[in-house]
Amino acid sequence: MSKAVYSGKVSNAVVGQAIYFLVCLAAIALVVGISVGVGDMPIPLATTYLTISNKLGWTSVEINRIHEAVIWEYRLSRSLVAVFCGAGLALCGAIMQSMLRNPLAEPYVLGISAGASTGAVAVVILGIGAGAISLSAGAFIGAFGAFFLVALLSNGARGGADRTILAGVAASQLFNAATSYVVATSGNAQQARDVMFWLLGSFGSVRWPEFQLVSIVVSIGLVVCLFYSRVLDTFAFGDEAAASMGVNVGRMRIILFALTAIMTATIVSMVGTIGFVGLVIPHAARFVVGPLHARLLPACAVSGAIFMVLADIASRSLIPQQVLPIGVVTALVGVPFFSVILYRLQRAP
Repeated sequence: MSKAVYSGKVSNAVVGQAIYFLVCLAAIALVVGISVGVGDMPIPLATTYLTISNKLGWTSVEINRIHEAVIWEYRLSRSLVAVFCGAGLALCGAIMQSMLRNPLAEPYVLGISAGASTGAVAVVILGIGAGAISLSAGAFIGAFGAFFLVALLSNGARGGADRTILAGVAASQLFNAATSYVVATSGNAQQARDVMFWLLGSFGSVRWPEFQLVSIVVSIGLVVCLFYSRVLDTFAFGDEAAASMGVNVGRMRIILFALTAIMTATIVSMVGTIGFVGLVIPHAARFVVGPLHARLLPACAVSGAIFMVLADIASRSLIPQQVLPIGVVTALVGVPFFSVILYRLQRAP
């Protein structure tokens, strides 16, 4: 009888998870469809889905050629990149908050965004690489340069959470100062303005090649994170407690920090710095599904994806005939949330 009850509970849990997964996919499909229809040329939701169905070979419905080109060549790839960027940043935020045991930690705490900024301005304004290195490649190199500097300052895997945070702050200040110097001394004002707009976050230049790369990186990142979900649970009790439970703390820190660095560097190199997603989403997801990472990580990925697409819609809709940087929109949501966290921490015993 007990076995039957247990199997019934397991089957109910599996059904519940399947329903939750389908609902999440439907929500992502809905916001992506709405996002594709928003712009100077409004496109009906049905036209968006029919175009996608035609391109996948499921249907052969006649559609306006202009609408079809706008959807497939420009807007759909932009929205799908936003999905994976939001999912990736939220995942990285959850990992950082767990590893560092700090509710205010986010993907950029390792100085990765600051390093990417320096790499980008070095390529665009200083002309490093003589045209052989793209802006995205320069940003990726700068991001990993910052990561290795933080690893060096924090004594690698042996550095504690506090030391890692301090090393990240130092690296961020260094690279931000370098970026500000290069931009301030630039003789081309328009070039500097374009770089600064990109640094605030923009999906304007992403297409299918960027989608292919970010989808692969974030998907692999999610699978690896889920594989180590129980390890992340043990880090909530501290490094010593995790070690007493049989976790190789040094090895896990290297793997998870490197994974975070790869995902964050890939995202920042494509779309610039988009703040507060990795801070806000993990807390919101944790409030809904609890602290266990086997549930938290998928919830973060889905919530981050939806949030980022909605932020992209808002960036194109708040001001007519003008596109706001994504980082501005996410900050408008993130700053109040950040203030609430600080207030709760202050009141905590």
